[in-house]
Amino acid sequence: MHEELRAALAGLLDGLPPKQAAQAVDRLIANYRGRTPTDAPVLRDRADVAAYAAYRMPATFEAVRAALTAFAVRVPDWSPATHVDIGGGTGAATWATAATWQGHHSTVLDWAQPALDLGAELADGILPGTDWQRRTLGEGLTLPAGTDLVTVSYVLGELRPEDRRAVVAAAATATAVVLVEPGTPDGYLRIREARTQLVEAGLRIVAPCPHSGSCPIVPGEDWCHFAARVNRSSLHRQVKGGSLPYEDEKFSYVAATTLDAAPAAARIVRKPQLRKGQVLLDLCTTADGLERTTVSKRHGAEYKAARDAAWGDDWA
Repeated sequence: MHEELRAALAGLLDGLPPKQAAQAVDRLIANYRGRTPTDAPVLRDRADVAAYAAYRMPATFEAVRAALTAFAVRVPDWSPATHVDIGGGTGAATWATAATWQGHHSTVLDWAQPALDLGAELADGILPGTDWQRRTLGEGLTLPAGTDLVTVSYVLGELRPEDRRAVVAAAATATAVVLVEPGTPDGYLRIREARTQLVEAGLRIVAPCPHSGSCPIVPGEDWCHFAARVNRSSLHRQVKGGSLPYEDEKFSYVAATTLDAAPAAARIVRKPQLRKGQVLLDLCTTADGLERTTVSKRHGAEYKAARDAAWGDDWA
């Protein structure tokens, strides 16, 4: 699926002056990091949308796919029949959903028609059964009854607080909700706020948290985030001005559901530290909140599992 998305993005900036693309990317960087809440779409025209798609879609796809995968592990016998991508723009989360499950119908809701148009163009013939609808993101937003899955990715930071709450309230009417924001302190705080709203609406948290209780992190001292590896195409390197063939997209997320599903006993919340004969794991746990555990060679199979473990993985 990622290769199909890469192919769909190829040549997207043909004919767009490099300076114009660079200016659009600079403005979009500030917006996606959540410094400019607004009551209007961030993506204003074809140039904005093309720059956004080339700059953000590969990273958004990988971050959302990682969050969806963590959720799917907790509900292995479930798959959505209907999916709504709120604020989906050009559809990166819809591509990620199609890479996680098959046979569902997706609807992308956004208030920027140029983004919807380009999203439909990129997905044509590849993501069948996808509708692209222009909708206001805020008060009055509703979802079709019986919606199975809702994704909301990299959009809460663009919204005013009252519109943000309205979007999360609408998402909370679905069977399953996965929200993704940038892995910054501000992005984490938005996820934390939305997490509380989802719990108050009656959903249970199944990832990344091992419980639905209060987050043990003290705001301002740390933040919960993870990383997804993004392989850069030549187009991606051109737009972002990077030279490395990859980058690590930092993101914060929460997955919640009304299904009879249980979270993992613990989650690895930092990159494991390998030492001679031991591995240090920073965990978020059900019973003790944040803790560091040391797994040594004397633990046998557990030690091998710890050496193979990655940031963001479940831990028994």
